[in-house]
Amino acid sequence: MPHATFADTTAPVPPLAARAARTGSSPVRDILALTARPQVISFAGGLPAPELFDAAGMAAAFQHVLTEAPRRALQYSTSEGDPALRAAVAARSTARGLPTAADDLLVTTGSQQGLSLLATALLEPGDVVLVEDPCYLAALQIFSLAGARVVPVPTDDEGLDPAALDEIAARERPKLLYVVPTFQNPTGRTLSAERRAAVAKIAARRGLWIAEDDPYGELRFEGEPVPWIASFPGAEDRTALLGSFSKVMAPGLRLGSLRAPAALRRACVIAKQAADLHTSTVDQAAAARYLAVADLNAHLDRVRGAYRERRNALVDGLATALPEGSRWNRPSGGMFVWATLPEGYDATALLPEVVRHDVAYVPGAPFFAGPPDATAVRLSFVTHSPAEIREGLARLGTALGSH
Repeated sequence: MPHATFADTTAPVPPLAARAARTGSSPVRDILALTARPQVISFAGGLPAPELFDAAGMAAAFQHVLTEAPRRALQYSTSEGDPALRAAVAARSTARGLPTAADDLLVTTGSQQGLSLLATALLEPGDVVLVEDPCYLAALQIFSLAGARVVPVPTDDEGLDPAALDEIAARERPKLLYVVPTFQNPTGRTLSAERRAAVAKIAARRGLWIAEDDPYGELRFEGEPVPWIASFPGAEDRTALLGSFSKVMAPGLRLGSLRAPAALRRACVIAKQAADLHTSTVDQAAAARYLAVADLNAHLDRVRGAYRERRNALVDGLATALPEGSRWNRPSGGMFVWATLPEGYDATALLPEVVRHDVAYVPGAPFFAGPPDATAVRLSFVTHSPAEIREGLARLGTALGSH
């Protein structure tokens, strides 16, 4: 028999998974790439102020763990996370009103990974996830990649509308509610204790999980703290609380935490084993050392004081920067102000002209899971000094005025 011969042709590679094809890049991160020029004053990114990082304290912590225990700090670790770091996070959570043990926690590679692990552990393709409208952009990416059907819940100036949540939950039979109740990204809004209690009761009555994301809670510089949803009756056995060191220590550490009921936490540990085995051993050890010897609360006092001044500079200057008829809020903490331009303005269409004036914002439209508000704008106030903020607002006023 003659030998088989292969034709001189090449077949195409198989296509990407549908979930990869349907999930777009983050518009925020795309804008950051466009505005990387040093002369641009950007209100676009949610980037903590780098000059406020405790670089010396972190350097000392890394030096200590690499000098005193290099074999442990540079070795593989457990998937659950460094025991000392988990104990420190548990102590801080307990001090903030939510009794927590180290074994209640899983250390994650940023709270972003925590949400991905929850999606892996909880969601089948087609499952319904309820989100605030507007919602944190990367959460929408995660739920899209999981194949979930995302259903928006209306919000007002006070955040998530509990009555709407109850009606939608009864109709849609969701598996999960995702919410950022304190200084929400993108709006800066904070849910009241009354609304949090209502959310907890609705979740219990309708039978759904809650993913409570809290990256900004320790950045309050006005008013009294509001308890976590996880602490309200009805929510205790169904809430996964996501925490982050990105906004209180440094985002480059990529450290977060996940507090969840035992069965869900164990499923997330297995998902983490499949994802990355464990979070960086040396970063965890350094963070634990830092928390043991440094005064994080004093550091946060300095950060909050600076952010308060920057919030004031931004909010107090918007009246002259934005067109007459615009609206905006005055958040009591966090990193973001939410503004809406007058009807007829399109914040996305205006952005190229704004960037030509060496200033930037993030259009609000991509944050909506439902019909977008073309007039909405997210402005971050933390990255620049008050003087730079005032200059940026002058440029923004010129750009919008030319329109």
